[in-house]
Amino acid sequence: MYDVVILTENRYINPKSTDWYIDQVIIEDKLLLDELSNNNLKVCKKSWDDPNFDWNNAKHSIFRTTWDYFDRFDEFFNWIEKTKNKTNFINSYKIIKWNIDKYYLKELSEKGINVAPTIFIEKGKKTTLLQLFEQTKWENIVLKPTISGAGRHTYKINIKNHSKYEEIFQKLISKESMIFQEYLKNITKHGEISLIMIGGEYTHAVKKLAKKGDFRVQDDHGGTVEKYIAKESEISFAKQCLDKCPFNPIYARVDIVYDNNNLASLSELELIEPELWFRNCKKSVEKLSTYISENLIF
Repeated sequence: MYDVVILTENRYINPKSTDWYIDQVIIEDKLLLDELSNNNLKVCKKSWDDPNFDWNNAKHSIFRTTWDYFDRFDEFFNWIEKTKNKTNFINSYKIIKWNIDKYYLKELSEKGINVAPTIFIEKGKKTTLLQLFEQTKWENIVLKPTISGAGRHTYKINIKNHSKYEEIFQKLISKESMIFQEYLKNITKHGEISLIMIGGEYTHAVKKLAKKGDFRVQDDHGGTVEKYIAKESEISFAKQCLDKCPFNPIYARVDIVYDNNNLASLSELELIEPELWFRNCKKSVEKLSTYISENLIF
């Protein structure tokens, strides 16, 4: 019986060859494994889809580098449903269900959290991009699914070129709900700030920057990351976001983009498997491990 299983994906289990990206994933997972072990917990690392592992033998399973689920949504969600009563997820099953769909942004916005102006379009709704532009009067928008990751089907569209995206929009909206969101120009000027929160407290931050000519900050699309010292106002905003969350996540990443009025706005509240950049702040992984060992039942 393991106290904690660190969840990853198969390509990060004993890879035959590595590159800079795989190396940093392995470093992150090992930092957590070592710290949990230092807290006298029995720990291992497993791919979430390992067919040979009995999840009844894991008291707790913490989502870390399960980054193939973006392309395997149905399989991943089915696994979660089958496994939720065999092991205790960190963060919890209820948090996962709430956070997996970006409709949570609507809930937080209604509670007073600043979020970019957004329209949520239900699956199967009969509308067009032109109608949405005419309705909102926005000149530039970002279109993306409500359930997504790593920039999947994320498009920057403007009033002049929307017709080029109409076909893909109609295909997407027939299968899944979508977000039509006003474009925040500061994403290309100043990037996205990610604040890491452990047990509700700030530990460190990074700034993610898109490559020239793009707006997507994910490294999947050529984005880069640099260390960042968060302002007190940004830390306060991140805590407000967590305060309005209906749950108390053990770990969280609050992604902030300054809106078109230069006010901090919530881009994403990442509670499932966010990169937490432990390698930039060893105290953060120590704090997470201590929190787990002191607050969870083993």
